[in-house]
Amino acid sequence: MAHLSDLDTPAAVIDIRRMQRNIERMQRRMDELGVAFRPHVKTSKSMPVVRAQLAAGAKGITVSTLKEAEFFFSEGVSDILYAVGMTARKLPQALALRRRGCDLRILTDNADSARAIADFGRERGEVFDVLIEIDTDGHRSGIKPDEPALLEVATALADGGMRIAGVLTHAGSSYDLDTPAAQQAMAEQERAGCVHAAERLRAAGFSCPIVSVGSTPTALAARHLEGVTEVRAGVYVFFDLVMANAGACSTDELALSVLATVIGHQVEKGWAIVDAGWMAMSRDRGTQKQKKDYGYGQACTLDGTVLPGYLLTGANQEHGILSREGERDPNIAERLPIGTLLRILPNHACATGAQYPAYQALSENAQVEPWSRLHGW
Repeated sequence: MAHLSDLDTPAAVIDIRRMQRNIERMQRRMDELGVAFRPHVKTSKSMPVVRAQLAAGAKGITVSTLKEAEFFFSEGVSDILYAVGMTARKLPQALALRRRGCDLRILTDNADSARAIADFGRERGEVFDVLIEIDTDGHRSGIKPDEPALLEVATALADGGMRIAGVLTHAGSSYDLDTPAAQQAMAEQERAGCVHAAERLRAAGFSCPIVSVGSTPTALAARHLEGVTEVRAGVYVFFDLVMANAGACSTDELALSVLATVIGHQVEKGWAIVDAGWMAMSRDRGTQKQKKDYGYGQACTLDGTVLPGYLLTGANQEHGILSREGERDPNIAERLPIGTLLRILPNHACATGAQYPAYQALSENAQVEPWSRLHGW
């Protein structure tokens, strides 16, 4: 088995100990709140990670692509929620999964899609389990809890013979908040809005067994989850700098990093050049609008210790510019000589992970083993 220092760079490294702590922390919180936990596996797209989540107590998984659903079903996971609005052209793929025995639930937030699902299912003798997406924060897609469209979509599904499996929401705007009070308020807004939507459906005579909420910050901040049946969260498994800024974790809880090598210097500018540019880190600059801008990532030593103030302040395709925040370091070449191995913490773990076909899973004795990762759609 290889050691961390033996790897070619750049490489995506998972600190297994940190990952396991993150998994246990979230599962413990969900158990305390008395809800089922359905992790969003789009963050890792890796079976060893998902096995650890299920072993800790997760009940099923959430996916962002049908390719993920196919892959994890082939690996023995059958309880799967596809949490992206369904389009008519993807229904044959969803049907094939269900016909193979996958307990696949799908999602819609509009009557046109609901009618397409109903027409397709009815013509093929299939009753799809469909959740209706609810917009509780104006962040992205979904129907607002009080909108008439909620009952219109439910009617289209029910009249077409489909099962209304429940309602689902994601308070993605929680990523923009950074105090416990604000996160708690958003968690309650997310919970209350989704529960209200479920109550409207039930009052109108529709079934609504599932009430599904979740984002990493709100899952950890929620005071109670009355009326909720399950929570979804994804990035918690690795965390990242956006989550650190949002108050969901500290930088020493980040389980994903990019191993990089110092390959040059621009001493007059106070730069060290590393072989990890935006192709290695991704172009995600999610911390740019937060309270602390980490550039393209936070530099750490090989053992994962943060180097305070040293950030990946610029990036080209294969070159990263590492410098000291706010001032020039005239001694950077002596501090970080050619060949130095560094680990760079990413802004967005999902985006950085997506740059690699495999992770390098790091054990406590600094040995690494490859963990494959799903790519594409």
